[in-house]
Amino acid sequence: MPESPLIQTSHLFRELNGHLVRLLRSLSPEDWRRPTVCSRWNVQDIASHLLDGNLRRLSAQRDHYSSPDAPRGFDSYADLLSYLDRLNAEWTAATRRISPVVLIDLLDHTGAQIADLFIQADPLAPALFPVAWAGEGESKMWFDIAREFTERWHHQRQIADAVERPTPLDEASLYHPVLETFLLALPYTFQNVVAPVGTQVSLEVRGPAGGVWTIERSESSWSATATTHGKPAARAVIDQAIAWKIFTKRRTCAEQRARFPNIEVHGDQTLAGKLLEHVAIMA
Repeated sequence: MPESPLIQTSHLFRELNGHLVRLLRSLSPEDWRRPTVCSRWNVQDIASHLLDGNLRRLSAQRDHYSSPDAPRGFDSYADLLSYLDRLNAEWTAATRRISPVVLIDLLDHTGAQIADLFIQADPLAPALFPVAWAGEGESKMWFDIAREFTERWHHQRQIADAVERPTPLDEASLYHPVLETFLLALPYTFQNVVAPVGTQVSLEVRGPAGGVWTIERSESSWSATATTHGKPAARAVIDQAIAWKIFTKRRTCAEQRARFPNIEVHGDQTLAGKLLEHVAIMA
């Protein structure tokens, strides 16, 4: 992926974790059992998954610990996905024995340590983990941290949806960096899309946290561009209320448009449709 502008998110983790802990402390026992858009997980399972992320990151990045059972590499993206799915399933099954009170205390404690860890990290150092959903084999630390921010943000947003609570996560200060990070991977989504050199494709997210993101075809690849010339060959417009739902669930263009009928698509339907198939999580 071409060199990208640095997205700063390390200063936001403490605030994000505070919102999570306050939300979880307000839930009833019934709320913890509510289903979520993650079909296999209820609210407690997602909270547990967030704790797993904190513990594994602290162990690996702060403590330089590697599990003796961890593989040393993967032959394919599918192998990596399979490994992560197994880890997630094992963890959520085991931690269903933990009470919500204990889970909240652990999230509060480890979340503060995660915030300290990321504030102290050198954003230009090599990342602990490459951002695979952006097609990177090596990443800078700032991108790895921003990816971690989007992971925590969207799972917290899923919890808020499941329990039908308003959430400060939709404020531009927290949501715009999520969208910026998600859309760094647009060139990777289009990597196999053939188009004439100079073809531009734009995605607009409407709302205070939104913006317009444009990519352009060169002789060998697609890349982000801040310069537009004329009318893009294709353009999609989505509301910020649904943007995160689109980018965190793999669906075809037809499925997205059926689920979210207010999506606007202009110009070349194939190119615009590819925008709606963009996914910025491991899926």
